[in-house]
This record gives sequence, C-alpha cells and structure tokens, in this order.
Amino acid sequence: MYFIQILMGRKNKKARSPRGLQVVTLCISTMLVLVLLGMVVFSILTARNLSTYVKENLTVTVMLSDDASVNDAHMMCRNLYHRPYAHNIDYISKEQAQREQVAAMGSDPSEFLGFNPFSATIEIQMKSEYACRDSLVWIKKEIAKMPLVTDIAYQEDLTDMVNDNLNKVNLVMLVLAVLLTCVSFSLINNTVRLGIYSRRFAIHTMKLVGASWGFIRRPFMRDALMVGLIAAFLACLILGGGAYALYQYEPNLILVISWVELAITATAVVLFGVVITMVCSYFCVNRFLNMSAGDLYKI
Repeated sequence: MYFIQILMGRKNKKARSPRGLQVVTLCISTMLVLVLLGMVVFSILTARNLSTYVKENLTVTVMLSDDASVNDAHMMCRNLYHRPYAHNIDYISKEQAQREQVAAMGSDPSEFLGFNPFSATIEIQMKSEYACRDSLVWIKKEIAKMPLVTDIAYQEDLTDMVNDNLNKVNLVMLVLAVLLTCVSFSLINNTVRLGIYSRRFAIHTMKLVGASWGFIRRPFMRDALMVGLIAAFLACLILGGGAYALYQYEPNLILVISWVELAITATAVVLFGVVITMVCSYFCVNRFLNMSAGDLYKI
C-alpha cells in the first residue's frame, strides 16, 4: 500500500496543473447546472405559494337582509369563522358600503333615492383547498340555509380560470423539472467521466499492483464530494443574490417567498450537487476498473 501511495503521489505531482484545471472546469460546469436546477426548484415552490395566495384572495360575498342587526351579523361571522373553509372574514355594514361607493363613484345615491340602497355584506376569503367549483357549490348551499342571508355571489368564471391556469403552470414546471434533472445528470456525468478518463491508466496501474477497488475509488469519491460542495455553495450564492435582487425590485414578492423556500432550494441544490457528482464518479471509476489494458487504448 505504501508503494501505491508513492505511485499516486508521483502521478499527482506530474498532473497537478491539468488536474487543477479539470477540477475548476468541473466546478464551474456543475455550478451552472445546479443554478438552473435551483431556479426550477425555486420556481416550483414560488408557484405553489402563488397558487395558495391567489386562491385565498378569491372572495365569496354573502348579502344580508335589511332586518339583520349588527349583533346578528357578528354572530354569523363568528359562526362562519369556525367553518373549515373560512380563511378570513370581513363584515361590511350598510353605512360602510355606502361610504365606499361614494368614494368610488363620487356621488351619493341616497341623496336622490331617499334611503341607503346598499346591503350589509359578509366577505369570506376561502382557504386555498376550498377555492374550486365543487367546494364552492356545497359551501354556497350551506350558507344559503342560514337565516338573514338573501344572496351569495362569487366570481365563478374567475375561480375556474385561476384553477385551470395554475394547474397548467404546475404541470409545465413539473415537466421542466424532470427534463432538467435528466439533462443535468447527463451533463455532470459527462464532465466527471472526462476528468476520470485522463486518469484511467493510473487506475489500471493501481489495480495491477494489488490495490482494492475501494482504495482506488476513495480519492475520486473525495474529489467528487469536494466538487459537489463547492459547486453547490457557489450556486447557492448566485441564487441567493438573484432572490435578493428580485426582492429589491418587487418588495411584494415577500408575500409568496419566504426563508422556507430559500432553505428548501439551497438544500435541494446541495444534495443534488453532492449526490450526482459522487454517483457519477462511482460508476465512471467502476467502468475503468472493469476494463482490460487493451480496452483502455480503444476508448
């Protein structure tokens, strides 16, 4: 084993410059692939949060009869608040509705009608999992049975359009993630294989002098781990800088982006970078270990 270590040391001294260049190239190539993969993971997480945010801002408006007092409306709000589908509830009195319409229209209809034509309403913002056609149908029936309710309104077409578009976006992001994962694996595998290819004769020499396969693999696996960690760290820096720039450009993104999404993206990038480089290195070394001396000259 001491002879093998000396042999490896001599080989490394002779090939230090080319190997250093190969490591730098592998780090940069892996980093670029991990940046793309991280962007896809980040986009998927952001799209999921955006879907939840949009659905929870779809409003169901419950119109109350003129006989409904403020206490009756507050009791109904408390009742609705404990329903599983309610995310947020706002009570708008007749007077508040009148003030809002006057501010919006610039005129007061009660001046020529002689009475306040607006009704008190309760606006319900649904939880995201209930913001779909099937759920809204039975929710509307349930609320309609409550006393003092005269009508229930919600934008049915908008709800369907939002759900359809979000489903399409999620499908596209999923397909893109699968394709990019396959492409990433192929690119990193080719880059790792080229790096090991230049050392194939050293692998064969160590095998001839009796080194075990595990001993031969060890430095390659260690290099792969180092490359994966460095590339993942650089990719996380780039992605973090990009997220910060987006936040500076549009501060409202904080509504759909949190530290949780950033942490999940960084974890995915690190795991993917380490795992894929080590797996590729493992199989590439095994490939050359299984070759005879004559085969090494043919590839």
